[in-house]
Amino acid sequence: MDQIKQRMNALRLEADESSSKAEEYKAKVKTLEAENTQKEQEITSLTHKNQVLEGEIEKLEASVKTYKEEAAGGAASSTQAESLQRKIQVLEEEAEESDRTIRELNEKLRQTDVKSGHYERKVQALEQARDQWETKYEEMAKKYADTKKELDEFATEIGNI
Repeated sequence: MDQIKQRMNALRLEADESSSKAEEYKAKVKTLEAENTQKEQEITSLTHKNQVLEGEIEKLEASVKTYKEEAAGGAASSTQAESLQRKIQVLEEEAEESDRTIRELNEKLRQTDVKSGHYERKVQALEQARDQWETKYEEMAKKYADTKKELDEFATEIGNI
């Protein structure tokens, strides 16, 4: 009978551990989902910034073209054209940096999705294990009740003798 109690206590401990692990994994999944949402927002922000920069580049390129045409008429125009060329170069570098950042964020997002899927599978596996332990616990509780009933009946019979 002590063995049954010990075993039931062990099963309860295992069930509690499984439940706590499941909660832990659920919390991790929520954290990863929050990170995923944050990364998506960063990507959206950087995409918008990139579009704005590309628009500015187009405007500056048009200005450069105009200034190049005017540069033929004067030395002052050539200085402005050079300045605009430098601005275009800086904006192009910023656009390239934004593109790199977007690619990195997309990769991080993909990795986060993979991790999230992995933890979801772990949570499902732990929930299944927990369900199995609960079923085993219920079976053992029923066996314990049946055995106790038999023992009580046997004790009653012995007492009647």
